[in-house]
Amino acid sequence: MGLSSAYYLQKKGYQVTILDKGDVLDNCSYGNAGMIVPSHFVPLAAPGMIKQGIRWMFNSKSPFYVKPSLDSALINWGLKFIRHANIQHLEKSAVPLRDLSLLSKSQYDELAKELDFFELNHKGILAFYKTEKAAEEEAHLVAKALELGLDMAVLNTDECKKLQPDLRLDVLGAVHYRCDAHLYPAKLMDALYKYLIQGGVEIVKGQEVNRIETDNKRITKVFTGDQEWEADHYVIATGSWSPAVAKMAGEKVLLMPGKGYSFMEPEPQQRLTIPALLCEARVAITPMNGSIRYGGTMELDKINSKVNMNRVKGIVDAVPDYFPDLKPSLPSQKDIWYGFRPASPDGLPYIGKSVKKDNLIIATGHGMMGLSLGPATGLLISQIISDEKPEIDILPFAVSR
Repeated sequence: MGLSSAYYLQKKGYQVTILDKGDVLDNCSYGNAGMIVPSHFVPLAAPGMIKQGIRWMFNSKSPFYVKPSLDSALINWGLKFIRHANIQHLEKSAVPLRDLSLLSKSQYDELAKELDFFELNHKGILAFYKTEKAAEEEAHLVAKALELGLDMAVLNTDECKKLQPDLRLDVLGAVHYRCDAHLYPAKLMDALYKYLIQGGVEIVKGQEVNRIETDNKRITKVFTGDQEWEADHYVIATGSWSPAVAKMAGEKVLLMPGKGYSFMEPEPQQRLTIPALLCEARVAITPMNGSIRYGGTMELDKINSKVNMNRVKGIVDAVPDYFPDLKPSLPSQKDIWYGFRPASPDGLPYIGKSVKKDNLIIATGHGMMGLSLGPATGLLISQIISDEKPEIDILPFAVSR
């Protein structure tokens, strides 16, 4: 969100400074599955998630886990999540999420013309399933997707094999999300970083904002240690750290960090050519840079540096159930990447002006779709700051909702 916002603001002639508490090189956008997903118009707060989530909480290898806690932020988040996990919210959210995703996908096509090659591929994604229950759920998804004008198709086993001829499959069928795409996140981030530096964007590393000075309804300065920074406009695009940063400005942003894990394995045979989602296991598999990235889980807890090897083992164990020839090894802890996805309680991102401060804009809460929705969010942020009419309706993403 930060680099994308800087990209579009720079194009509009703004002088942009990015303050990053780390080195910019190890955030959530580096280790994800690299999927661009207009197919994901169903928010995390969806019908059935409460019941399914409770079942998963008792399985140490499950794809979704909420650590029980009396923490007030988690309780508030949970109550809002429960309130939104219904069919009415799904119906209300589908069009805004579709529009945001399609805008982002079109912006990726434009980025591909300007940045160094980042392996953008329009092959879609195959969502494989093994059970009749998952087949029925995916069929409902396809019906809704077609209503929304998205390109999807239900495939039987033979049709799946034709699309992945070099990979042995043990599946009932799949849905081909033909509207989706994928890329190599590390190459994208490196290309974007390089482009911004060359274009005059100042990227200051190792600068954690620890104080924000305000005057009535405006931010006047931000502080990183003993350094102070002044600007006309301020954008909070700090992922799962956004609530703490926003609080310094007197703004409330309700998020929980959802930890996800991924790891890479070489795949010299290149048997997997189209990214895959394993429906029942909630595992994502993407071919990238001559290797395969395996990823999954959503572990809602406070930000921490623990690696839950059982959850990683859940990813490893699930793969051969669908692809008998793909047998990833359990990686050592040092080879496991993890990151914290900023999950809003209703499953929609926050994109828009602060309620409390006139010159503060929020860009966070994209959950598992941060990379997918980055360019659209960056474009919208630049239009908000420039007082232009946003490309799409941003009211559903309002911070005040």
